[in-house]
Amino acid sequence: MHIAEGFLPVTHCVAWYAVSAPFVIHGARRVIAESREHPESRLLLAAAGAFTFVLSSIKLPSVTGSSSHPTGTGLGAVLFGPPVMAFLSSVVLIFQALLLAHGGITTLGANVFSMGIVGPWVGYAFWVLAKRLRWNANVGVFLALAFADLSTYCVTSAQLAIAFPDPVSGLAGSLAKFLGVFALTQVPLALAEGVLGVLVFRLLRDVAHPELVKLGVLKPRANQAVA
Repeated sequence: MHIAEGFLPVTHCVAWYAVSAPFVIHGARRVIAESREHPESRLLLAAAGAFTFVLSSIKLPSVTGSSSHPTGTGLGAVLFGPPVMAFLSSVVLIFQALLLAHGGITTLGANVFSMGIVGPWVGYAFWVLAKRLRWNANVGVFLALAFADLSTYCVTSAQLAIAFPDPVSGLAGSLAKFLGVFALTQVPLALAEGVLGVLVFRLLRDVAHPELVKLGVLKPRANQAVA
């Protein structure tokens, strides 16, 4: 969910930039470290970024000042962890703002916080929970992508509610209105994104199983040795 250019007050834009910046810097360091530690996974890293770019570019009108769309950040969080997605999402959002007029530079900090920070961490939490409960990896991936998407829309709704509280019911009333409107489009999108994520994950499992084992995403097969 992207907040449009110029929609947030200046003070809010500055505040969200300040909150998001440390996560993005840490994520950039993690991307560099990951590329050095696992050079064979660079294609997977690029694929995670491309997946996020393509899915989050699918734009459906929602309410004034924002839009509904898949996010794609849950898959990257499963493969590389949430910090990496803070940086990749920032790159994706910058390109979308400059090339597609999707989101904006003034609202970049807010969009990075919802899509690139909160979303991946929530999705990763569900992935870890599924692993600890020994659920099938496909179930974990579905939950990771679906809840990464849903948590992004919840945070975006909260950001808009903070910026524009209802004159009568205040912050709570405004938040309820934004959540209610977004839910009509975002919940089906989140479920569809979860299903798509499972299909992509199964493809990656077939073509890049050794790399996923080295990343700790999958366990080695019975006849497979880890270098």
